[in-house]
Amino acid sequence: MTGALDARALNRALLERQLLLRRSALSTPEAIERLVGMQAQIPADPYVALWSRLQDFRTDDLATLITDRKAVRMTLFRATIHLVTARDALRLRPMVQPALERLFQRASPFGRQLTGVDLERLLALGRTLVDEKPRTSAELRPLLHKRWPRRDQDSLAAAIGYLVPLVQVPPRGIWGASGQPRRTSVEGWLGRPLGTKREPDALILRYLAAFGPATVSDARTWSGLSALPEVFERLRPRLRTFRDESGRELFDILDGPLPDPSTPAPPRFLPVYDNVLLSHADRTRIIRGGDQKRSGYMEGVSFGSVLIDGFVGATWTIKRGPSAATLRIALLDRVLKRDRIAVEAEATRLLSFVAPEARSRNVMVLEPGARSRTTR
Repeated sequence: MTGALDARALNRALLERQLLLRRSALSTPEAIERLVGMQAQIPADPYVALWSRLQDFRTDDLATLITDRKAVRMTLFRATIHLVTARDALRLRPMVQPALERLFQRASPFGRQLTGVDLERLLALGRTLVDEKPRTSAELRPLLHKRWPRRDQDSLAAAIGYLVPLVQVPPRGIWGASGQPRRTSVEGWLGRPLGTKREPDALILRYLAAFGPATVSDARTWSGLSALPEVFERLRPRLRTFRDESGRELFDILDGPLPDPSTPAPPRFLPVYDNVLLSHADRTRIIRGGDQKRSGYMEGVSFGSVLIDGFVGATWTIKRGPSAATLRIALLDRVLKRDRIAVEAEATRLLSFVAPEARSRNVMVLEPGARSRTTR
């Protein structure tokens, strides 16, 4: 045990590992792997997340990876859509497969609807159908229902979505394009087999490198995996440990960076879903105590987050018109003038990135208890 870490120390460690203290010169594939994948339920989210982390990031940097099959969007951690490199898609999916099987059988209504169905036969048919051509769930449901007419169509299709490693194919996920989520098997799309290693040891080490120091519960929240205490005990000789302010044991890789807690943290705009906000059981290292509900993380959200001095200090949305775009920032609390100026400057840069075609671009700041202020 090497000492105690408060929320600010954990915050700076997280920002450093998440490339949010300064923009990185890493390539787009290197960054995606460094972050162990990126939340991608909303197709545009990874573009904003990478723009906030990388130097000179362009939308084509990611779009080309997806069209060239070097990156894919697929169901992974917590049964949510993640963007990962092709290499990680093949090696990570077998590691999280047990969690997806458990979620399907125990935590979703779909597994109960299929009691008595030969799952091996169902999954084989589903794989054949999506490998014939990429299909939407709406297209898959009646084809499966034809074979099992007395079973719930949604549950039949959900079994394929949870249990067969599928990727969403372009144009879904391409910046500026639109398309229904059509899926095919990851092996068919990439032309390579899945990895064979299911033990999560390497995955947990990568989690700690990207999100640590962290508790066992934090790793479970991020991955959805169970039986992690045994994994951490197995890894303990290769790790260092700390305590947080509540006395919980934190694990970390031996060379994980721990910046000075006083390190300045520039404002950063995060998309609606970003793993930096969702990958710990205790989010106080990134969302100050009492702010989770105000910032939307106790319920469904439809806005992004703004980090101010490293913590969520505002939310943001963009409203687009035929020729104009307005980025609206709602501060959670009053901020210092210099911080507000820095936030507005970063917002202006983000607006140029997401709406380069707009003839008019405006930033609107709504301060608590005050009228909004618009800047150009």
